[in-house]
Amino acid sequence: MSTTQKAKPDADKRGSKTTSKQAPKSGAAKPVGEMRRRTADYARLSRRVDDEAAVFRPRDLTGQARRLHVRSTIIEDHMVRIDQKAAGADEKFRVLSESFFSFFRGTSLLFHRDMAGDDARMPTVLCLGDVHPDNFGVMPNADNVPIFGVNDFDDVIYAPFIWDLKRGAAGFMIAAEVEGGLGRKKQRKIAKKFLKGYREGMAFYAEHNTELNVEMREDNCPKIIRPIFGKAGRSREKWLAKRYLDETGRGFRANEELTPVSSRVEEFQKLVKLLAGQNGIEAGGRHGPLKVKDVAMRHGQGTASLGLPRYYVLLEGPTGGARDDIIIEFKKARRSALEGLVPAHDFDAGDQGDRIAHGQAVHLAQGDVFYGNVEIEGESFMSRERAPFRNDADLDDLSKKEWKRYAFACGRALAQAHARSDDLGQLDYDIEPAILQAMEPGKLFIDDILCFAEEAVARLRRDHEMFRRDLDLGAFEMTEKRYR
Repeated sequence: MSTTQKAKPDADKRGSKTTSKQAPKSGAAKPVGEMRRRTADYARLSRRVDDEAAVFRPRDLTGQARRLHVRSTIIEDHMVRIDQKAAGADEKFRVLSESFFSFFRGTSLLFHRDMAGDDARMPTVLCLGDVHPDNFGVMPNADNVPIFGVNDFDDVIYAPFIWDLKRGAAGFMIAAEVEGGLGRKKQRKIAKKFLKGYREGMAFYAEHNTELNVEMREDNCPKIIRPIFGKAGRSREKWLAKRYLDETGRGFRANEELTPVSSRVEEFQKLVKLLAGQNGIEAGGRHGPLKVKDVAMRHGQGTASLGLPRYYVLLEGPTGGARDDIIIEFKKARRSALEGLVPAHDFDAGDQGDRIAHGQAVHLAQGDVFYGNVEIEGESFMSRERAPFRNDADLDDLSKKEWKRYAFACGRALAQAHARSDDLGQLDYDIEPAILQAMEPGKLFIDDILCFAEEAVARLRRDHEMFRRDLDLGAFEMTEKRYR
C-alpha cells in the first residue's frame, strides 16, 4: 500500500533550520546524519558468509573491540535522532540503560548483525523481524473486532524463518528473567515451549490449510490469552475522555504526552482521504465521515521507536459526537534492522512504510484497515488505528506455568503469520512442509535454537554493561560539540 502526500513542516521546525552550510574543516568530525551507513558493508559480509567456509563476524569480537562495535552500532542506529537532537533519543538511551529487556528490545540491529548471512539454506518467509513477548497482543481486525496475534511490523522482511525463532527464544529467556524473575532452567523451558508452539502450529496449518481465515478471538483463544482481551469491552467514550480529549470533546488535550497541532488539520485531512482511497474505506460508512477534527504530536511512546516523530489524528465517529471518535496513528517508518543482513533472496517487501503495511497485510487475517503508508515532510510514515482494546500481556504477573502457556500460544501465533507467506506474500511454493522438514529432527533443532539463544543472551548481557559504561562516560550525549 502506498499513499503519498507531502505536508508542510511545522513552523517551529522551519524556524530552526539552518539556511546555509559551512564546509567541514579537514579532519573535522562529520555530523551524525552524514556518517556513512554500514548497511552495504554488512550486506557484503552476509554474502561472504554464504560463499566462504570461515568468515570473521562481530559476534567473534571480545573485550574493547566488542565494546567499540556496540558503541558504533548503537550510534549508527540512532544517527537521525542524534543529528536532530531529538529529546526522545536521550530518553531511549536511559530506558535501555535501566532494563536488560529494554536493551534487547531497543537494539535489534546489534542483535541481528551478529547473525549476518546465517541460515541461507533455511526456507524463507516474511519474518516479523523483532519477535519477543511484548510484540504479541490484542488489536482490531478489519471489522474492528479484537484479535490476538503478532502486533509490531516495523522490522518485517523476507528472511529464513529460523531468524524469528532465534530472536523469539532469546526474547522469552530475557523477559522471563527480567519480568518474571525466573532462573536459567525455567528460562530455557519457557523458550522451548515457544518453539514447540511454533512447530505444533505449523503442523496444524500444513494439515488444515486454515491460516487465511482463522483468527484468535476471545471465544476461541487459549485460556492464558483471555485476560488480554479484558479491555475489549471498555467503553470507547470513556477511553477517549480519560486519555486523549480536552474538556470540549472536540480536540486533543495538551499534556506531556500530547502536543496539539491543530493548524495541520487540513493537510492531515488530505492524508486520511488518500489513505481511505488506497484501502477502500468509504466515507459515511461504519468508520464515519473520515473528517479530521484535530491533530497532535505524540511523545515518549514505544521502546525501539522512542525519539521518532509520531502523530495522532482524531477522526469524527459515525454518530458525530465524541463518544465514538477514531484515532489514527502516523509513526515515522524506519528501515528494517535486518536489511542487508539476511541471506540473498528474490523477494522484496517494499521500503519503510510500504514494507510495514505489507507485513501487516500478510501476517494478520483481516487486519486493521487503517494500516498503510503516507509521506509527511518527505519522509515515510506508517499508519494504524489506536483502539481502546489494544493490549498486551502483563508479563510481570505471569506465574511459572503461565509463562510456558503464554510462550506456547505466541509460538502458534507466529506460525500462522509465517504460514501466510505463501498465500498473501511473495512465496510461490507451499511453505509449511518445507519448514517442518527443516525442523527435523525436532529435538536437535530445538536444542540448537536454545543453545544459540543462551549464547546470544550472555553476549548481550556483556553488551549491556558496555553500553551502560559508555553512557555514563558521555559516549551518546546529544551535543553539537560531541558530533560536529
